[in-house]
Amino acid sequence: MSVMPAVEPSTVPARTALRRHYLMCRPEHFAVTYAINPWMDPAAGADAGRAAEQWEALRAAYAALGHEVSLIDPIAGLPDMVFAANGALVVGGRVYGARFTHPQRQAEGPAYTGWLRDNGFAEVLEAEHTNEGEGDFLTMDHVILAGTGFRTDIAAHQEAQEFLGRPVVTLRLVDPRFYHLDTALFPLGGQNVAYYPGAFSPGSRAVLERLFPDAVLAGERDAAVLGLNAVCDGRNVVLNAEAVELIGTLRGHGYEPVPVDLSELRKAGGGPKCCTLELRP
Repeated sequence: MSVMPAVEPSTVPARTALRRHYLMCRPEHFAVTYAINPWMDPAAGADAGRAAEQWEALRAAYAALGHEVSLIDPIAGLPDMVFAANGALVVGGRVYGARFTHPQRQAEGPAYTGWLRDNGFAEVLEAEHTNEGEGDFLTMDHVILAGTGFRTDIAAHQEAQEFLGRPVVTLRLVDPRFYHLDTALFPLGGQNVAYYPGAFSPGSRAVLERLFPDAVLAGERDAAVLGLNAVCDGRNVVLNAEAVELIGTLRGHGYEPVPVDLSELRKAGGGPKCCTLELRP
């Protein structure tokens, strides 16, 4: 799959960055000691010190862009808690709590909802159905895109829609490398997206084509380094530095790529977005 060709400069619209509020978790206990996705190899492990340095650089990138970053305390025994995006979905000040698929991560859900309650988010729903927060729920201006196929139940899509009062569009993932929606797609502001078509079922690809005819399409090479596990504030796109072709395509569409190195955290299947939970008031 080739990437979308660059747009002529005269037709590139001006992009506007909006200040965001993110919740992050230091990787103090990060390790690869079990395998719950194709990226994880306990025999190879991971360098916790290098992971911490890369995470700090990501946090610094957000600060340099003017975004607010809050921190949740890491908990010993939860090595994947660094992947804050999975901890909840926060829309309009309401919190839809995560209910993790794998037992190794199930304690993360209450930890995140507890922090959110303690920090002014009073409307919190403890989910009845399995879901992994912003890993599988990506919020646009008018709809929420929701992934299923590996982690999040379709019933959770309905539960989130009822609680949040936002239309939820179901998208089925079919490639186990892209086990969460946020590994295969990210919003470009509130109206458009970038995604890798090969991660989705034929029907879901058709839905994406209908909803986002001007989407930025990524090729497999960039998707395979989790280049789509990215965070966009409307203008700036924080993404893995190895996604070279995608970086060029985004720049051609008027976005400002901010490359970061999260190669150590990728050994657990995570990238910039996985480390970033957006707190939407």
